[in-house]
Amino acid sequence: MRSLYLLAICLAAPFHAAILALRGRTAPGRRVSERFGFGARIEGAPLWIHAASVGEVQLAAALVRAVRERFPSLPILLTAFTPTGAARANALGADLSVRYLPYDLPGAVRRFLDRTRPRLAIILETELWPTLYRACHRRDIGLVVANARLSSRSARRYRRFGTLFRTALRPVQVAAQSAEDAERFHAIGAQAGQIHVIGNLKFDVTLPPDIAVRGGRLRERYAPARPMWVAGSTHEGEDEQVIAAHSRIRERLPAALLVLAPRHPQRCDALAARLAARNIPYVRHSRIAARQRSGDAAVVLLDTLGELLDFYAAADAAFVGGSLVPVGGHNLLEPAALGRAVATGPHVFNAAQAADVLIECGGARVVRDAESLAACIGAWLQDAPERARVAGLGRAAVEANRGALERLMALIEPLLAGAAR
Repeated sequence: MRSLYLLAICLAAPFHAAILALRGRTAPGRRVSERFGFGARIEGAPLWIHAASVGEVQLAAALVRAVRERFPSLPILLTAFTPTGAARANALGADLSVRYLPYDLPGAVRRFLDRTRPRLAIILETELWPTLYRACHRRDIGLVVANARLSSRSARRYRRFGTLFRTALRPVQVAAQSAEDAERFHAIGAQAGQIHVIGNLKFDVTLPPDIAVRGGRLRERYAPARPMWVAGSTHEGEDEQVIAAHSRIRERLPAALLVLAPRHPQRCDALAARLAARNIPYVRHSRIAARQRSGDAAVVLLDTLGELLDFYAAADAAFVGGSLVPVGGHNLLEPAALGRAVATGPHVFNAAQAADVLIECGGARVVRDAESLAACIGAWLQDAPERARVAGLGRAAVEANRGALERLMALIEPLLAGAAR
């Protein structure tokens, strides 16, 4: 099974690298050589944190802050797999080393570890790479899978690989989001004595101290006297449903403004074409002057990175995407922590714990199509007291479930101390 796995990676890696290289002509910063383990040496035996994409980088930011408070002289290396994740990681500070995770090939992994020599590796959420994990174990590099989550479907898939993942997970510490996640990791090979249920790091979301000011500026700029809602992290297949819902909302509230924020901003060109084809007036956030207002636009296309949180803070209500289509959902807790009424589709298996908490307490509502999305958001935009009631329940749930970050720090501090010796 290991040989088949390595063959698959060997075949896939050149195609992936070629695509990145071609895209790199118009989107710099993809650094394809790092995917094969090349890069400058990092001195000082850093703490290595891996955050695959934008969502995980948001979690990593809170962890980086906590580590810096307790280990101010400790170098930190942050790796990502996607270009959007790397771009977000680069914004976390100049004192942070950022590079791409290597492909899970023996040579690439060896070169990466030779050049970085981490004292401890923390892998966020569900990034299971057998070659990398085995190499860390052979080099006595402690490894923690933090905020670990695993759906029933993924657990069944990993078990089909026989001993491949079981062997890789045997020496790994697992900091699971829930008891169910812990059981699934145990079923695919993690050792019972090395599995810890710490809760969900996303509940420990730290809002920027000036977030209300930033949100207020956007509201004044785009909708000073208009109802406004955000559809965040949307995917192909649900954009049309969101646009259709907004058209229904505007039948009752002609001034309503939608901020449409696709998960991958490069899709904005296609979305702009769809809006134009339907004669829906829109503006692109990146192309409107800082002091200019949206005028008669019905939709603002958020085509930049790192500003979704600000728009959540500016909005009356939010829909979180990846959930009307079977992608698995995205972070419901950020808009909830900001005190916004939140809607989600039914497909939330990637964020099941957070979704369950918010839905059960009444702080989030499930919609299933354009019609129910329009009914939910439209009702909130017209009923401020009900909107505030739902938002208050969501914010209270976030506050009540904090603490996972402290429990994770309690787990990794002794490992860092031991590695330093």
